Amino acid sequence: MKTLEIIGYKRANLGKKASSDLRLDGYAPCVLYGGKDQVHFYSPMILFKELLYTPNVYQVDLNIEGDHYKAILQDAQFHPVNEVILHVDFLELQEGKPVKMEVPLRFTGIAPGVQKGGKLVSKLRKLAIKALPSDVPDYISVDISTLDLGKSIKTGEVQAEGFTILSNPNIPIATVEIPRALRGKEEGGK
Repeated sequence: MKTLEIIGYKRANLGKKASSDLRLDGYAPCVLYGGKDQVHFYSPMILFKELLYTPNVYQVDLNIEGDHYKAILQDAQFHPVNEVILHVDFLELQEGKPVKMEVPLRFTGIAPGVQKGGKLVSKLRKLAIKALPSDVPDYISVDISTLDLGKSIKTGEVQAEGFTILSNPNIPIATVEIPRALRGKEEGGK
């Protein structure tokens, strides 16, 4: 897992007014939980660009006024109109304690159905997994070299090495759709 550092400052005042004032000054109100105590802090919004607007999974090194915490992004809330960060939640990582998170998927191989004229349609971008922090992969490889026209690969077919997949095993990850032109040829040929 890649690491990213975010610098924060402890919050003295909690509540709507204080959070609103922080946002106006370009800061995002945050909370760190999962450890001994909850830590309320704020951080410049610009530091979240790489963390929030990328499909990659990061372990975050939080530096809150000299105190260092290892954490992962748990949740981020955005304003519905202007996309300003409203609030960010972090989960503190503990040695030997598994975490639940979503990891991006990457497709490997070439689907024979695509070579025959089909279209590869990605149904999922991420899979929910449970693993120890040291075992969380950067991404999960999905081999699509067996997909023919009209076939799909499901979550239950993915190889889980060092982690447990929490997503339903019957959910399709990718499908090779048959284009309308090929459907007409198949029906006309019968």
